[in-house]
Amino acid sequence: MKKQQLLLIGGAILLFAILLYMGSTVAPKNPAAAAANTHNSTDNQHIEFKDLLVKAKEKISPDQVLRLNMLENSVVRGDVKDQKIHVYHQLARFWSDSAKLFEPYAWYTGEAAKLENLEKSLTFAAQLYIDNLVTEGDPAMQHWLAEQAKDLLDKALVINPNNDSSKIGLGACYIFGNISNNPMEGILPIRNIVQKNPDNLYAQMILGLGGKKSGQLDKAIERFLLIVNKDPENLEAIFHLAECYEMHNDKTNAVKWYTLAAKKVKVPEAKEAIAKRIAELKK
Repeated sequence: MKKQQLLLIGGAILLFAILLYMGSTVAPKNPAAAAANTHNSTDNQHIEFKDLLVKAKEKISPDQVLRLNMLENSVVRGDVKDQKIHVYHQLARFWSDSAKLFEPYAWYTGEAAKLENLEKSLTFAAQLYIDNLVTEGDPAMQHWLAEQAKDLLDKALVINPNNDSSKIGLGACYIFGNISNNPMEGILPIRNIVQKNPDNLYAQMILGLGGKKSGQLDKAIERFLLIVNKDPENLEAIFHLAECYEMHNDKTNAVKWYTLAAKKVKVPEAKEAIAKRIAELKK
């Protein structure tokens, strides 16, 4: 699995370990009902970027607002595509480096990529959204992230229809983003890729995460085990294995994989969080 693909599916391992393993783990009792509820909630909550931008601006200083207004006015005045691309990149850097807020950073990166219309730019921007999509818990935000990523990946696949990574990312939008009432629309293309190339660990990971989300824990465990057998240092798959076993009420295997994760994690706070989970399982 390529480095950028590892980042794509998990985000920061530290965040994953500290936040996920400090909370409780409960398997979905009725995946079909859960999916229906998710669609209902997204129908009632449609997110617009302009609303996210208003909230983001409330979190920055007055000096930063002034600087931001200057950049935004530059976009309005710019009639040349290259000028707009440049300003969009400036806005993305502002939200990433100065404000440290994800949504506007990803959005402006995506807008620049659409104007550039290069496969590399489009897939990079899409991956920013999918990074957060697979760990986001709010259905409405999942939907927004998936819509943005899908738009970018659709354009990337026009340029290169044979890019399996783009197809897998698009599948992730359907599986995790509530953009269709038929999740198989995203799963089937990824399964086809896995049938053609079982060693595509990115595809295996997305299918594993999809199985975990839908409560198909045996299938998810099978995928994560395959990944770990091929890539023993894949901390993400190890974490998911531990959680899936716990959700399956298999405490012995959950402790086994949490223990392995604890050995590989370098951050003391994450080690402590995992140790607490192991102690709870051993009670």
